[in-house]
Amino acid sequence: MKIFYTSTFIKKEELKEAGINHPIKLEYYKVINEDEIMKGEKARFGIKVIKTEYISNNAITEEKEITYLSNDEKKIEEILNVFKKNEVTPISVEDIIYDLWKKAIQI
Repeated sequence: MKIFYTSTFIKKEELKEAGINHPIKLEYYKVINEDEIMKGEKARFGIKVIKTEYISNNAITEEKEITYLSNDEKKIEEILNVFKKNEVTPISVEDIIYDLWKKAIQI
């Protein structure tokens, strides 16, 4: 089950610098692994990031989900806050998580 956590639009200034002239929305979700709950085990949490580019009359989406990331829901929320603050896109999710792990967020 995924639970909406937060969303943001990439800042227009940043898009303009990159030569992009259309809006891009980022959505962040907390993933709760129900199969673990049904087994009576401690829930394991993950994250999902969805990027939507609004080009003309089309919406193009890209997403990345990491299902089993931590047993600590609070750590998942910390990661999601870092993602929003830094406007993390699906393509860089794994790299950012690795960097956070190295910096001792200790997923």
